[in-house]
Amino acid sequence: MATAEAILEDVPKKRSKKPLLFGLVLALILGGGGFYATYSGLLFAGGEDGAEAEHGPGPLMGIAFVPLETIVISLGPDSGSEHLRFTAQLEVVDTAASDVTTLTPRILDVINSYLRAIDTASIEDPHAMARLRAQMLRRIQIVVGEGRVRDLLITEFVLN
Repeated sequence: MATAEAILEDVPKKRSKKPLLFGLVLALILGGGGFYATYSGLLFAGGEDGAEAEHGPGPLMGIAFVPLETIVISLGPDSGSEHLRFTAQLEVVDTAASDVTTLTPRILDVINSYLRAIDTASIEDPHAMARLRAQMLRRIQIVVGEGRVRDLLITEFVLN
């Protein structure tokens, strides 16, 4: 028979749970500190100071909008709609607003020619809006010159 000492040696000793508890408490403290630092703006504040945050954003500088007249284009007989009603505004550099306004008839001609030239399936496709906008913007930038028109904002695109 085995002695009591031999039986006690065979039984493995239980590991202490202190390191696990210490790690869990440390993780909670560090997580809470990280949350507080991010939430209070100590981290990722973007370089803003308290005075700038109180007054809000500053005025927009260098931007002007030039409205374009509404264009109505008749669509072909194979189309599900009869007309396209198109209205837009041009986002321009504020110093070039008067130049772009002077060239508005030429811009309308370019847009009108482009919309009449493309097939009606492209006009009726709801996913083609980004492509149509990019094509028209490129043509407008060629007409008015580089660096004057920043974007084409389509405010009305109605098929009826």
